[in-house]
Amino acid sequence: MISNSELQDLDLFDLLSERHGIVRTKIEDMWNNTHDIYISSSEWYIMAKIFKHDRNKAYITKSVNISRQAVHKFVKQLNKKGLVDIQDVEGNKKEKSIQLTELGEACFLESKKHKQMIEQQLIETIGSDNVDKMREILKMDWDIENQ
Repeated sequence: MISNSELQDLDLFDLLSERHGIVRTKIEDMWNNTHDIYISSSEWYIMAKIFKHDRNKAYITKSVNISRQAVHKFVKQLNKKGLVDIQDVEGNKKEKSIQLTELGEACFLESKKHKQMIEQQLIETIGSDNVDKMREILKMDWDIENQ
């Protein structure tokens, strides 16, 4: 893990990346240290994309920065763990529909509680005004995608 003094030398985008990595690792560790079902950060990411939705692999591949082969592998692993169901799509023999099982939803919702705990810690450390400002800034249209 990077030290706070090392963070001082990073530009904005490397800072965002480092902080994201730290938070993701913390959330993953909070889950994996207390549960028998190991779930990787990529698997959590896919679960987030299909939570409360019925998605196909093509949608998942487009919406995450993971290769088609890796998405296939992660979905297969999630299915083996009982976290997602894979169903045939009516009228399309190649495509599969993917959705969280009850267990998958329960795991995802518990992980959201871990995120809330970290957010509360962040509020206590940097203040609720700063957390609110950060949330609003991250929600803004940065007009980067169209450049």
